[in-house]
Amino acid sequence: MAASFLDTPIEYLKGIGPQRAEVLKSELGLFLFRDLLTHYPFRYVDRTKFQSVREVSEDLPYVQLRGVIESLTTVGVKRGQRLVAVFRDSSGTIDLVWFQGHKWMADKLKTQTEYIVFGKPTSFNGRYNLAHPEIELAGTVDMKLRSAFQSVYSSTEKLKSKGLDSEGLRKLIRQLISQIPPNAIEENLSEELLSDFKLLPKMEAMKQIHFPDSNSLLQKAEYRLKFEELFFIQLKLLRLHHINVKTVPGAVFSKVGDSFNDFYNKHLPFQLTGAQKRVVKEIRTDMGSGHQMNRLLQGDVGSGKTLVAVLSMLLAIDNGFQSCLMAPTEILANQHFVTIRELLGPMGTKIALLTGSSTTKERKLIHTQLESGEIKILIGTHALIEDKVKFQNLGLVVIDEQHRFGVAQRAKLRDKGKVPPHILIMTATPIPRTLAMTFYGDLDTSVIDEMPPGRKPIRTSHYMETQRLRMLGFMKEQIALGRQIYVVYPLIKESEKLDLQNLQKGYDDLVKEFPQPQYQISIVHGKLSSEQKDFEMQRFVKGETQIMVATTVIEVGVNVPNASVMVIESAERFGLSQLHQLRGRVGRGADQSYCILMTSYKLGADSRTRMETMVRTTDGFEISEVDLKLRGPGDIEGTQQSGVLDLKIADLVRDGQIIQLARTAAQTILNEDPELNLEKNKDLHKGLIQREKTRPDWAKVG
Repeated sequence: MAASFLDTPIEYLKGIGPQRAEVLKSELGLFLFRDLLTHYPFRYVDRTKFQSVREVSEDLPYVQLRGVIESLTTVGVKRGQRLVAVFRDSSGTIDLVWFQGHKWMADKLKTQTEYIVFGKPTSFNGRYNLAHPEIELAGTVDMKLRSAFQSVYSSTEKLKSKGLDSEGLRKLIRQLISQIPPNAIEENLSEELLSDFKLLPKMEAMKQIHFPDSNSLLQKAEYRLKFEELFFIQLKLLRLHHINVKTVPGAVFSKVGDSFNDFYNKHLPFQLTGAQKRVVKEIRTDMGSGHQMNRLLQGDVGSGKTLVAVLSMLLAIDNGFQSCLMAPTEILANQHFVTIRELLGPMGTKIALLTGSSTTKERKLIHTQLESGEIKILIGTHALIEDKVKFQNLGLVVIDEQHRFGVAQRAKLRDKGKVPPHILIMTATPIPRTLAMTFYGDLDTSVIDEMPPGRKPIRTSHYMETQRLRMLGFMKEQIALGRQIYVVYPLIKESEKLDLQNLQKGYDDLVKEFPQPQYQISIVHGKLSSEQKDFEMQRFVKGETQIMVATTVIEVGVNVPNASVMVIESAERFGLSQLHQLRGRVGRGADQSYCILMTSYKLGADSRTRMETMVRTTDGFEISEVDLKLRGPGDIEGTQQSGVLDLKIADLVRDGQIIQLARTAAQTILNEDPELNLEKNKDLHKGLIQREKTRPDWAKVG
């Protein structure tokens, strides 16, 4: 009985029926009773208080008024038609406006009749109005039953046209809760967890989240439901990690041999930082354990992740295994190939590059040399996962910027080894702790939090358009010192045509300001062919051009130590993490480097915060925390693609402390009972199975 009631199709709830059910399914993804029950309020309002029309202002999130409708008028034609009601109380008048369902509303409303209206005030042509307000006949409302914590639900225009605004949804949920049989909402947390964390029982939490009796009970209900949601995510991820460690074998890299020692003692380009040494040690321990390594390596641009990957590959070679490195773009794959070939060239290690641009002849040779074991390190794009690519003995897979690859692509690489190869994932996008615990909780994490010696922090300045002459003068000073400069323009899909025009205009203006033959300027953008891009980039790399005008194609994969200035045009149009990545393209040599953020004079609050953050700090983790607060987790690059964010009530920005508590609790339980076989954990096991049926898989790699 219990499970079957909540799994009842939504059309069987009185008041819904087939038509409304279709709209609830298409607009909100509500198919079953349990979906409606977990359509949680997004805020609560005090419906015991009234304002007067005179008190209305746009600063108020909502107003509740009591008065009469003086007149009803339908204005506009066809699609622009709307119903306007003039609503009066003793202090003045305000317009009530309906754009959708206005015919239905016109039939329903009566003039010179007292109503209670509730809605968000806005102004149009200097006059306040409430669009699509909730409206009830004053005589039918018992104010004693009104709560100071009335739930507000997200709705849509389509739903509102079917009478399913926030009030309509609230009525349906109240009816559903009144019909729930005893024990239909089963407890899925153990007695121990309920007691240790002082959590409300599940049924009580469900009632209080929708219809709270007090602020205290509302907070307890929110805490209970957030903890549960985050706890099961952590339980699944940690259990997955435990199963991987216990059951997935890995190639045993038992020795540190000649390749590693020769490189470490004779060819290291600079001394490793303490952080790099610590990470290499963590990787060595993993790869010698006999279990498959699944490790996430985080580190800012220029922190030396590639060097750590190279040392890991040399360990693979010393133990008779091959390695591969997969990068998301050809530019980045090429960059890795050049860098690693330079590092290992003196040792004669056979390295190959495989991308979409590789010729048939090159591919055939690579396939042969891979299977014979002659190639020790293969670098490439997703071309590496093609079925034709077969290794003699693949032992280590390094994935760069993994958020750009799907789970299936990563799994294909994993299947190319005789035993599952060790997996090292590198990212230069610092991930806030709360996100790392939630998206990569099944991986071990290493962080390189030191920059190599001799690197000077990049100085960042924010210039308005009115300071352009000063910026151009600074560019000339730097070029006179022998430095090179990037000038980057946004290229956003929605306004691509306009962006390319701006880029071209910017290039033309710079050519006038920096005339030939004294100056040479490269231009690179996505509309150029690969050959044109490579030609222009090579001119810049060789120092033949002093200025590189580009879109964000240079965000990854270009390493020019002599480039010491990054000018970012229309910087307000970039996200924080992208600004930070772009800044990381300079500061690679010993010279002082600079980043100049050019913006218009008018900036919104968020844009101003982004500029101030960039000027204040070069710490990628601090920047990622600000980015998370500004944009929310769904927009942080890569998280949307991973299919993980299916949170109904928890908030990864605000609930970091609950995530940590939930993770610790899950870890403690799994340490004692990894299979969740104990009687006291049977509800947890059942809850986990239930959630796996209804949720997408997490960011599994191994």
